[in-house]
Amino acid sequence: MKLPIVLGTVALTAIAAVQAAAEPVTLRVQTHYATEHPTGQALARWIDDVQTMSNGDITIEMFYSSSVVASTETFDAAINGIIDCDATGGAYQTGKNPAFQFVGDIMGGYDTPWQQYSWLYYGGGYDAAQKLYNAQGMQLIGWSIYGQESLSSSKPITGFEDLKGWKFRSPPGMETEIFEKLGASPIVMDFTEIFTALETGIIDGADASGLANNVGLGLYDIVKHATYPGFHSMPSDHLACNQEVWEGLTETQRRIIDTAWQKLSFHIALYNEKANAEAAAKLQAEGVTLHAWSDEDRKEFRKAAQAAWEDWGTRSPEAAALLASHKAYLTDLGLISGN
Repeated sequence: MKLPIVLGTVALTAIAAVQAAAEPVTLRVQTHYATEHPTGQALARWIDDVQTMSNGDITIEMFYSSSVVASTETFDAAINGIIDCDATGGAYQTGKNPAFQFVGDIMGGYDTPWQQYSWLYYGGGYDAAQKLYNAQGMQLIGWSIYGQESLSSSKPITGFEDLKGWKFRSPPGMETEIFEKLGASPIVMDFTEIFTALETGIIDGADASGLANNVGLGLYDIVKHATYPGFHSMPSDHLACNQEVWEGLTETQRRIIDTAWQKLSFHIALYNEKANAEAAAKLQAEGVTLHAWSDEDRKEFRKAAQAAWEDWGTRSPEAAALLASHKAYLTDLGLISGN
């Protein structure tokens, strides 16, 4: 007669333990994307996935369009507990450590999002990057990569030689160094200034975003040339959380967030591949010329990018470690020489 009582007591204890472990939590997350942007919409689906799979134990309070702090300050806001997680990108944090360049945009490295995801999950990238994030009191959860960006221009950019003397909007950092050495004239300016600068002829072109996003910005109402498929830049956005907050979640809660983020990541890459193909067909029908660089010119750009990698790799021990990890995997993929 005692056995059922003992089992019943054990069962009740187990249920109580599960209920205690699944303490409801609210995570405050900031993104630089607007609610109407395709990535903003994907983030809304991620929130729904997390809340549904956790049966309401995890609530995500998302702050869109960098509504709490500036995009570049999101990482620090998570470190300092103003928010819990950062859904912007590691490239904003190169001022903290140059190594963040190698988790934000390696420039001229991988050809596809799938290769870059493969480095993260199967090439030792996750562990290498995690050391960098943990040193800042943050936990890297994962990436989202929308694919290669396209250069937009008022004149043809058919290959390597056409970069000489080309004035274009560039983000700061490694990209300006690479293109300067190739003879171009990169001008660092805010994203919001691109349209007016193209319209007034201050610049000949711009590195803004992927082809479909550039269409949304209205760039091809002004300029009629673009590189496609892209080759020079494939930035990765991240989800990174305050490490103490992350470790305070249960294993179940962490697994749900991670799994839902991987779904978001891959769907963003799939969506943009389709959107870019549709944009390419539409633009060509409207008289915009798309320039696909030859394998030879792509190799030349990658060589120039590698020189910049080596320089950035000397700027901190963490940068050197991440660069070594990337180079080993790029060599395995046959994208660079192992010599």
